[in-house]
Amino acid sequence: MNLKSLLKALKLNESTISMILGALVIVVVGVLVINYFKGRETGTTLPTGISSEEQAKISLPKKHTVTKGENLWKIAETYYESGYNWVDIAKENKLANPGDIEAGQVLTIPNIEAKTATVTGTKTVTGETSINASTYVVVKGDNLWTIALRAYGDGYRWDEIAKENKLEKPNIIHPGNVLILPR
Repeated sequence: MNLKSLLKALKLNESTISMILGALVIVVVGVLVINYFKGRETGTTLPTGISSEEQAKISLPKKHTVTKGENLWKIAETYYESGYNWVDIAKENKLANPGDIEAGQVLTIPNIEAKTATVTGTKTVTGETSINASTYVVVKGDNLWTIALRAYGDGYRWDEIAKENKLEKPNIIHPGNVLILPR
């Protein structure tokens, strides 16, 4: 017995079977999509890389009072060990200009998942050690971005190094140059 004779026996034609199978596919895909989004809603956890004792201390969301010299990148590294979470802090606090925060300003630190780590111990995301001195001797392969990232945890502060050292062409630095790092 072939398929056509089976369909004749069931008194169903091909378009009816196609419609039934199409509806079944839609139902299955719908269930999968609903389950996917249900899992994402409940999947918010505290940042990775934090021990359970530290999680108990932090208990995000939390309020943070900005101190002099802080920026969103540093604050994000404090709570998430990832400067990339600065965007989430800015969004949570509805900051029109995230680069313009002031000492004394109170920010809400949201309970969200940490992004890619930018600090681990005293090493930066590039794997280099942090720079804590007020001067730095340039080595082969350095650029102001990586020096700023190692010195401040924020590559965007490269312009401060350039201004402090009166560099006319900040993209040109040479091994052996001694740079002053403003603190």
